[in-house]
Amino acid sequence: MKKVVVFGAGMVAGEHVRYLLGHGIEVTVASRTLSKAEELVKGHPAGHAVEVNSDNLEAVGEIVSRHDLAVSLLPYAYHPSIARLCIKHGKNMVTTSYVKPEMASLDGQAKKAGVILLNEIGVDPGIDHMTAMRVIHKVQGEGGEITKFVSYCGGLPAPEANDNPFGYKFSWSPRGVLLAGKNPAHYLWDGKDVDIKAGTLFDHYGTMPIDVEGKRITYETYPNRDSLVYAKTYGIESTRTMLRGTLRNLGWCSTLSKISDLGLLDENPIQDFDGRTWSDLMRRLAPGGGDVKANLAKKLGIPVDSKVIGNLDWLGVLSDEPLPKGQKATIDMLCARMMEKMRFDPSERDLLILRHEFEAKYPDRRARITSIMIDFGIPNGATSMARTVGLPAAIGVRMILEGKIQSPGVLIPVEPAIYEPILDELETLGIRFEEKWIELPKG
Repeated sequence: MKKVVVFGAGMVAGEHVRYLLGHGIEVTVASRTLSKAEELVKGHPAGHAVEVNSDNLEAVGEIVSRHDLAVSLLPYAYHPSIARLCIKHGKNMVTTSYVKPEMASLDGQAKKAGVILLNEIGVDPGIDHMTAMRVIHKVQGEGGEITKFVSYCGGLPAPEANDNPFGYKFSWSPRGVLLAGKNPAHYLWDGKDVDIKAGTLFDHYGTMPIDVEGKRITYETYPNRDSLVYAKTYGIESTRTMLRGTLRNLGWCSTLSKISDLGLLDENPIQDFDGRTWSDLMRRLAPGGGDVKANLAKKLGIPVDSKVIGNLDWLGVLSDEPLPKGQKATIDMLCARMMEKMRFDPSERDLLILRHEFEAKYPDRRARITSIMIDFGIPNGATSMARTVGLPAAIGVRMILEGKIQSPGVLIPVEPAIYEPILDELETLGIRFEEKWIELPKG
């Protein structure tokens, strides 16, 4: 029996662990909180739970050495450390996160050690890459070229569960959601290179209507990281438009823009602030002679009765309630508060939308292709986010263990030998895409 260690027992780990155990793989879940790990293995005879502090690299390395493969579902900052330990011990690794420079720099060492480091194999990134490449390779195989690629992904409340002013509930790491909003962005639109500075992302948004269960809903869209990196990765360098972005419900961007301006996404600890209240924090971030709302409105340059101020009031960050215990940075205080107010009830469904739009040019014709996945969570069961993140990674793990992925180095799932079997199996698990091909006028 092959042995896999999964580091992390967060919101998307359950379906991943369940799949591996269901396919005859021995799984150890290693978490800072033992009870979370125990909950995931649920007493399965091939499941084990261990407590480990991921900052203790000696302990992490010892666990890695006893398994055939390591999965990191920890925050992205831990991935390079675990990858180095996997290289040291000659073990393969899978993670769902983006390949950042520190991970990319390990490619040579991994190849020399014969170790596979498979990254970006969740939903976004992951399923987005695989479904995009399936269309791109088909177009290229028919003698065409991609001239436009626009892709949006969003994990959201299902329409009937969209019942708070933010239009959002958390199905994965709140900190990850908020930190993503601090990134810069870079994309290409009709031949024009567009750069968006860090801290201004939410000021650059558009809208898009999408049909969900027979109802047309308009969502906000904004760019996600550096899209142009993937023009080369996807083999579509000649495209005139290249944009990968995020979907949210209406109002998210204007509120998060002001939250960022206010300093509530700051990662630096505040000193000597124990025992204080939310209103104390607001007075610190927006000092002035008026009441809390008036000071905030003045600092942010918006009316006191604006939707943004109303959203902050609903969240409870203007109140005299105590700040969350043990949190020092404002972003962590905000995460804790949001998780109190913006958590899915087990009976509610989440919604995952992933939509690609391509334009393709052939020698004798042009075409527009749309490819869309609309997937719902299961009431009182697995969330769509847990399924669409955890299952592709778990299938990738099984393929490595079975020798179906053999190329060492830092990989992402853009080759047919990887993405075709994964997409085929996901379809059997109910995660599928609908494609539409429309002929366009020549030009």
